[in-house]
Amino acid sequence: MRMPACVRSHAKVNLGLYIGAPCPDGFHSLVTVYQTLEIHDLVTVTARRAPATALFLVAGDARVPTDSRNTAWKMISLALKEMGVTAEVEIRIEKRLPVQGGLGAGSANAVAALVGLEAELGIRGRGSGISDQEQGANPAPENWSARRLGIAAQVGSDVPLFLVGGTVLGLDHGQRVSPLPDIEPIWCVLAIPETGVSTPQAFRDWDELCAAEDLTPAASAAKLNKLSRAYAEAFGASTGGGGQEAGFSGVLAKRNQHCREDRAGPRPSALVRTGITSWIQNDFERVVFPQHPSLAEIKRVLAADGAPEAAVYASLSGSGSALYGLYRTRGDAEAAQGRIRMQFRGVGVQLTRTLPRSEYWDRMIVKESV
Repeated sequence: MRMPACVRSHAKVNLGLYIGAPCPDGFHSLVTVYQTLEIHDLVTVTARRAPATALFLVAGDARVPTDSRNTAWKMISLALKEMGVTAEVEIRIEKRLPVQGGLGAGSANAVAALVGLEAELGIRGRGSGISDQEQGANPAPENWSARRLGIAAQVGSDVPLFLVGGTVLGLDHGQRVSPLPDIEPIWCVLAIPETGVSTPQAFRDWDELCAAEDLTPAASAAKLNKLSRAYAEAFGASTGGGGQEAGFSGVLAKRNQHCREDRAGPRPSALVRTGITSWIQNDFERVVFPQHPSLAEIKRVLAADGAPEAAVYASLSGSGSALYGLYRTRGDAEAAQGRIRMQFRGVGVQLTRTLPRSEYWDRMIVKESV
């Protein structure tokens, strides 16, 4: 009997996050580098074609909505319409990642559900696990890769990154994504406080800061353009001149070259060699830490500046409340785990590693019991 598609739904962190002043429409432009991690939820999808579409969703965490508010539900609903397919679909989400922690868990669930749906319906998409022979009479819709990204952007700004995986440049509202050469796998410690951070409130606080500092949309756009080029150049994907759009296009034009280079192995010590960790930062820390001083203290303990086992980089992820540190060795990471456990009650701590793009896709479909 054929088993339903079980898909790993990996977390992400932000390697720096720069936010622009609010635009007239109330949205914010940003520049970030996303990095996927080994740690994951599990999303199981069962689907069969039917005369009418019916969706069912089960989650093991009461905080996860099981209706049209859920990102996985939204993704499946939009994808079926875009495919022109009706089906009965059941989605089961086994939560292993924190809810609303700045790790992209809900967004990753949406992409995992799409990959599972493709596998169940025999539609060949990247990561679907469907071979040309199995695809048979169910070819992917024309330009499906680009259409998937469009659907993902409708679901949420940080959903498209999970259709790329690895080290990913994010522009505009974060939904315009392009692969960067992967950093080397590096140990990561996640600190997950009980403290919750409201992303809408964090943006409101950021808007107040922009007003107080008289940061105009034009001035912030110039800063973001410069940062997008700096990121791409630091990761070995020089964008040339011409502003943020040219920078984004330059990365796209070079991505195949860099992906070919990565097949021989990750670029050595990219974070350390380029010095990028000396200047990247998360702008949300400027407004979140004053409201939640305990988070700033957790970051300080993760960083352990001056100690032999100091982090290569430590930061808030997204708007939080999760924080992370990156470490050269497992021993350094385990030392950070111990510090967090000793000094902070009620703060969860997990050890994981960064996940390069090829491994991200190779591991996505679960082929063994978990």
